[in-house]
Amino acid sequence: MAKIRVARTVEIPDPLRISRYRKIPELGPRILFFSGGSALNGLCKTLKNYTHNSTHLVTPFDSGGSSAELRQAFAMPSIGDLRSRLMALADETVLGHPEVYELFTYRFPKDKSNKELRTRVEAMAAGKSERIADITNPMRRLICNQLGYFLDAMPDSFDLRGASIGNLILAGGYLNNHQHLDPIIFLFSKLVNVQGTVRAIVNEDLHLGGDLADGSRVIGQHRLTGKEVAPLSSPIKKLFLSRSRDSYAPGTSQLKKKNQKLIEAAELICYPPGSFYSSLMANLLPAGVGRAIAGNDCPKVFIPNLGSDPEQVGMDFEQTVQVLLKQLKADVSADCSNDKLLNIVLVDSRNGNYPPGLSADFLRKLGIELVDVKLVSRESAPYYDNDLLVSALMSLT
Repeated sequence: MAKIRVARTVEIPDPLRISRYRKIPELGPRILFFSGGSALNGLCKTLKNYTHNSTHLVTPFDSGGSSAELRQAFAMPSIGDLRSRLMALADETVLGHPEVYELFTYRFPKDKSNKELRTRVEAMAAGKSERIADITNPMRRLICNQLGYFLDAMPDSFDLRGASIGNLILAGGYLNNHQHLDPIIFLFSKLVNVQGTVRAIVNEDLHLGGDLADGSRVIGQHRLTGKEVAPLSSPIKKLFLSRSRDSYAPGTSQLKKKNQKLIEAAELICYPPGSFYSSLMANLLPAGVGRAIAGNDCPKVFIPNLGSDPEQVGMDFEQTVQVLLKQLKADVSADCSNDKLLNIVLVDSRNGNYPPGLSADFLRKLGIELVDVKLVSRESAPYYDNDLLVSALMSLT
């Protein structure tokens, strides 16, 4: 158990505070996460038991997997991670429309012909598929409408094998709403009663790239993560955005006013575990993110990755914190005090495996507090225990 000073004395875990949130999650705290990918989805399933007011700003820069097919066909932001987070926060009781949840999480088999799969989508769009028959109106009509827009725009060469129906519905809604994500994300959220707020950090069709220490340049998020191609052999020195996935075309983005207000209203800001560059740092690239964070006096918490992250090749703990602060200060000023951007680093040094260099003295010199509490259980090792991690975050609000 640890006690720290935020704007009050904090006990971690705080049984009274945790119990209160568990009883009334509708009144839970506004915790904001900068993330992407699937690393946080398990935590979200636990989180919604304590608060229905969390905010998730997700990167739309994924350029691999089934998202790549949609992006290439429609020149749109990536929606796969958005759908994944919406599903992780969906109400899984009968109040959350389980038949809609099942449809949104369904993927087409990979062993069927494209012609057969197109026939299935057409049947869904017409409201005649057994997968959509149990969904009542007006929800069914709304879903069919989005699928109809997708079908009307779908190129003949589009590969439906392995495609997520939820992604196709989101893509159709994006096209239906004049290439804007927010309206269809809002509708999607209502259809499955998402217990939180999920937004893309920006709406632009941009790709992630990195300049490496060896002088080479890599463009495309899927080429940075070490999941679809061989892991990087040289550290990332600079992250950037490009308008093209296959050649460098400098791109810029501006934080939306809606998202700025969400950051400014947060009661706790979390830089969570996950792919360090493609999930966390990518969210901090748009202009205005650092300023919005600095303008909020709430606690800001960094939870470092356990084990090895392929994107952090050659990085120790000190370098990780310095890179995070440098990116945040790039949007504010170099002389902005660190505690405006990061107050706490949350770890479990006894049970967790961290990059070398984990040091309370190093953080203290930066004005950041190291909070070392139990976050890894015997059952969860070598990963964080979602219950312990959520309890720690709840205690800090």
